[in-house]
Amino acid sequence: MSQPRVLILRAPGTNCDQETAYAFEQAGGAPTEVHLNRWLEAPALAEEYQILCLPGGFSYGDDVAAGRIYGNQLRHHLAEQLQTFRAAGKLILGICNGFQILIKSGLLDIDDEAGPAATLAWNESHRFVDRWVHLKNTSEKCVFLQGIDTLELPIAHAEGRFLVRDDAKLEQLASHGQLALRYAPGSADGSRPYNPNGATADVAGVCDKSGRVFGLMPHPERFIDRTQHPQWTRRPELDAGAGMRIFQNAVACFE
Repeated sequence: MSQPRVLILRAPGTNCDQETAYAFEQAGGAPTEVHLNRWLEAPALAEEYQILCLPGGFSYGDDVAAGRIYGNQLRHHLAEQLQTFRAAGKLILGICNGFQILIKSGLLDIDDEAGPAATLAWNESHRFVDRWVHLKNTSEKCVFLQGIDTLELPIAHAEGRFLVRDDAKLEQLASHGQLALRYAPGSADGSRPYNPNGATADVAGVCDKSGRVFGLMPHPERFIDRTQHPQWTRRPELDAGAGMRIFQNAVACFE
């Protein structure tokens, strides 16, 4: 298969779908933007695709909690289709609000018999945070991060603080290689804390046990060209866009 098909799933309040579709297109995929209601009307729709992506935004206005309404729709109406999609060896990516949705949907293999074991809470500052962060790949399992050690990406969220029920659950997730992406110190951090939201164990992204479902708070679709970095004129070592490698890794799985 030379050009994998990518389902960019959007809902009311999603606002990063076009940028994400463009990133997948530049990486060699064939993206299609589809409203969630269309999938609810035709549950077999996703069978035509190899990659599913939940982009960023403020789905349903983030009422109740970020991603909860969208996540509940997936959990209660499309759970069988999502599990079939994953079992077929396909990929699922959730970016920012998409990560919040994945957490609420149960697709990240975090919940257990005791119920939800992790969440994305309000930033410690209780404010929306918009800045660039340094990140480190801390798992060999995540398909989307293959060949990536460190990278810089922008963040833009109010509810991105990863919290886990207890230390035992955190250790379990770490032992399974699921704590895939973490905030890390960098030379450009200055006086600001490198962990922008107070996330437990500096977690910025989590994958499922297979490594084929991945959610992250940073926005890789906002750094697919070096000129999108605020210091691109002063840092010649910047590559074509660190975020692009995440999309290229996903597309490469099906080429």
